This record gives sequence, C-alpha cells and structure tokens, in this order.
Amino acid sequence: MANPFTIGAIQMRMSKHAKENLDKACAMLEQAAAKGVQVACLPELFLTEYFCQKIDHTNFNLAESIDGPTVQRLSTVAKKTGMVIVGSIFERAGSGLYYNTAVIIGRDGKTIGYYRKMHIPHDPLFEEKYYFAPGDLGFKAFDTGVGKIGTLVCWDQWYPEGARLTAMQGAEVLFYPTAIGWHPKEKAEFGDAQVSAWETMQRSHAIANGVYVAAVNRIGHEVIAGDGIEFFGHSFICDPFGRILAMASHDKEEILTAKVDPQLIEQTRRWWPFFRDRRVDAYGDVTKRFGS
Repeated sequence: MANPFTIGAIQMRMSKHAKENLDKACAMLEQAAAKGVQVACLPELFLTEYFCQKIDHTNFNLAESIDGPTVQRLSTVAKKTGMVIVGSIFERAGSGLYYNTAVIIGRDGKTIGYYRKMHIPHDPLFEEKYYFAPGDLGFKAFDTGVGKIGTLVCWDQWYPEGARLTAMQGAEVLFYPTAIGWHPKEKAEFGDAQVSAWETMQRSHAIANGVYVAAVNRIGHEVIAGDGIEFFGHSFICDPFGRILAMASHDKEEILTAKVDPQLIEQTRRWWPFFRDRRVDAYGDVTKRFGS
C-alpha cells in the first residue's frame, strides 16, 4: 500500500499583468511547500484574467508552448521545493491550434505529462470554443512518484464519464483547476444554487469512484466583457466519502491542504465496491449522444 501524501489547492486572485500573476503563483506554491504540501494545483489559466469572456483574436498572443516560459518557471519552483505542481496554461500546439492544458511537473522539475481539456464550454462570457480545440489525449492519470493523480479542467468537472475513466486508470486524486463564477445579475437569484450544484457534482465524483477530489478555483470580479464574471472561489478538497477536508472562502486568497490516505481509498472501495458491481456489458449506449 502506498504512503499517505499531502495535497494543496492554491486559490488566487488574478490581475491584468501576467508577470504579477506568475510571481504570486510561485510565491504561494513555495508557501504550500513550507506547509508540507507534496502535490499542489493552481487554478485554470492562472497566468491572466479570464480572457474567454469575449472573442478577440489578439488573445491568441497569450498562448505559449508546452515547454514555454510559464512551465519553465514552475519547473524551477518544483525542483527547488521538491513538490509536484499542476499548472494550467493556454497551449499553442501549432499555428491556429490551441488547447486549455494542465501540465504536471515532477519533483525534479521535469514534465511528467499533460492533459488537454476535453469538454469545451460555450456560454455567455465563456467563449471557450473560439479559443480551444477539444482535448485529443483522452483522460489520463499520472504517476508522480508521490501518488497517482488525474487532472481534469473546469467544465470537465460536470461529466461523470471523465471522472470514472480517470479513476479507472488508478488516479487517487482528481484535480480540477477551475475558473467558474457568477454573472453578477444572476447572483442574487441563482448564486447559492450554482455553487451548491458545482460542489455537489464534484463530491459525487469522489464518492462514485472512491477517490479524493480537489477543486481549485480563482476569486475576484474580472470585467472584460459586459458586467464581467465574479469568480466565487469556494475551492475545496474532499475524501472518498465526499467529506469536506478543507474549503476556502468566496473572496480570499488561500492555500488549502489535506492528507491523501491510500488506505482509506482501499477501505472505501471494499465497503462500496462500485467497480466490482459495474455492468460493463450494459453500458454501450453511453457512447451515443442521446437515447437508445
């Protein structure tokens, strides 16, 4: 049985200045390492404000390669601290081809692997289909040398299929770097329900798969189009029972930490043997868009 390990979720506020955001992220990562964190995750697209609020072709200038300056800087921090880092970038894979990508950097500063966001949303102020191609690498789990983790991204968190397929590859933790918030005019009527649904969905992934889940959001009111988006924070870590181990506020920068115990995963799956009882012979229609 693998040893327990400590994970961290970095909840941040982003400014308009990429260097400032990267400096802050690195400082918070070092603080997390000082707290004993062995695997830390940053929010989705932490380098900038959430530019997908509007369609603007000049935003493609923000993209960088998988081994670009952001990953290089995070690699330096990983090597310095001996901590695994999950960092989210706007990836330029080629001319006219871009992805929303989570990069997993090992304790030695070398890239272990990367995951490209599979589900791409298209909603008011979330114009991601304009910027990102759907991920082409599938759902993946990564052996970090500390523990085995899966990285999905934001809109992926609403899909039980992604959580299941990642857990089936042995992930002990599902990390969800995220940029989600309220439309200010809707907050009073729907705000509480939206946060509750978001939290409930991800806790259900933990329960259904017997894994830990870490949802890592940003905070702050960012106005790039219309009334902007008020990112609601509320980052949290839960265990295989869905129990909240750590939860952040809606409006403060925080570093959450929690212990991952592989023995609890084993024990939970013995009590609730969902993988044993799955009717894999009867799920063929799940690959259809709708109906049978």
